[in-house]
Amino acid sequence: MTMKTSVKIHRLARGMKQSELADLINVRRETIGRLEQGQYCPSLRLAMDIAKVFDTTVEELFSFDDETDDTPESRSHR
Repeated sequence: MTMKTSVKIHRLARGMKQSELADLINVRRETIGRLEQGQYCPSLRLAMDIAKVFDTTVEELFSFDDETDDTPESRSHR
Protein backbone atom coordinates (compact mmCIF):
# COMPACT_ATOMS: atom_id res chain seq x y z
CA MET A 1 0.00 0.00 0.00
CA THR A 2 1.41 3.36 -1.03
CA MET A 3 0.31 6.66 0.42
CA LYS A 4 -0.23 9.51 -2.00
CA THR A 5 -0.37 13.09 -0.80
CA SER A 6 -1.11 16.50 -2.27
CA VAL A 7 0.24 18.43 0.73
CA LYS A 8 3.11 19.88 -1.31
CA ILE A 9 0.76 21.05 -4.06
CA HIS A 10 -1.48 22.81 -1.55
CA ARG A 11 1.48 24.31 0.30
CA LEU A 12 3.15 25.66 -2.85
CA ALA A 13 -0.16 27.05 -4.14
CA ARG A 14 -0.20 29.24 -1.04
CA GLY A 15 3.46 30.21 -1.34
CA MET A 16 4.16 28.56 1.99
CA LYS A 17 7.48 27.09 3.10
CA GLN A 18 7.69 23.69 4.79
CA SER A 19 8.83 25.44 7.97
CA GLU A 20 5.79 27.74 7.93
CA LEU A 21 3.38 24.83 7.65
CA ALA A 22 5.30 22.96 10.35
CA ASP A 23 5.00 25.94 12.70
CA LEU A 24 1.24 26.18 12.12
CA ILE A 25 0.64 22.56 13.09
CA ASN A 26 3.38 22.17 15.72
CA VAL A 27 5.64 19.65 14.00
CA ARG A 28 9.22 19.79 12.75
CA ARG A 29 9.97 20.86 9.19
CA GLU A 30 11.43 17.41 8.55
CA THR A 31 8.02 15.89 9.28
CA ILE A 32 6.48 17.96 6.50
CA GLY A 33 9.23 16.88 4.11
CA ARG A 34 8.67 13.22 4.93
CA LEU A 35 4.90 13.64 4.56
CA GLU A 36 5.29 15.24 1.15
CA GLN A 37 7.54 12.40 0.00
CA GLY A 38 5.09 9.76 1.22
CA GLN A 39 7.62 8.48 3.76
CA TYR A 40 5.48 9.25 6.80
CA CYS A 41 1.87 8.33 7.53
CA PRO A 42 0.30 11.10 9.60
CA SER A 43 -1.92 10.48 12.58
CA LEU A 44 -5.58 11.32 12.05
CA ARG A 45 -5.13 14.39 14.23
CA LEU A 46 -2.15 15.63 12.18
CA ALA A 47 -3.98 14.98 8.90
CA MET A 48 -6.99 16.93 10.19
CA ASP A 49 -4.77 19.81 11.34
CA ILE A 50 -3.16 20.04 7.88
CA ALA A 51 -6.57 19.88 6.18
CA LYS A 52 -7.77 22.73 8.39
CA VAL A 53 -4.78 24.91 7.40
CA PHE A 54 -5.61 24.39 3.72
CA ASP A 55 -9.39 24.55 4.20
CA THR A 56 -9.85 21.16 2.56
CA THR A 57 -10.54 17.55 3.53
CA VAL A 58 -8.21 14.81 4.71
CA GLU A 59 -9.33 12.78 1.69
CA GLU A 60 -8.22 15.56 -0.63
CA LEU A 61 -4.76 15.59 0.95
CA PHE A 62 -4.12 11.87 1.48
CA SER A 63 -5.05 8.67 -0.30
CA PHE A 64 -3.75 5.13 -0.47
CA ASP A 65 -2.93 3.22 -3.61
CA ASP A 66 -3.48 -0.42 -2.66
CA GLU A 67 -2.03 -2.37 -5.56
CA THR A 68 -2.48 -5.71 -3.78
CA ASP A 69 -6.18 -5.27 -2.97
CA ASP A 70 -7.81 -8.06 -4.93
CA THR A 71 -11.10 -8.42 -3.08
CA PRO A 72 -14.34 -8.89 -5.05
CA GLU A 73 -15.39 -5.39 -4.05
CA SER A 74 -12.19 -3.79 -5.36
CA ARG A 75 -12.44 -5.73 -8.63
CA SER A 76 -15.96 -4.41 -9.20
CA HIS A 77 -14.61 -0.82 -9.09
CA ARG A 78 -12.01 -1.39 -11.80
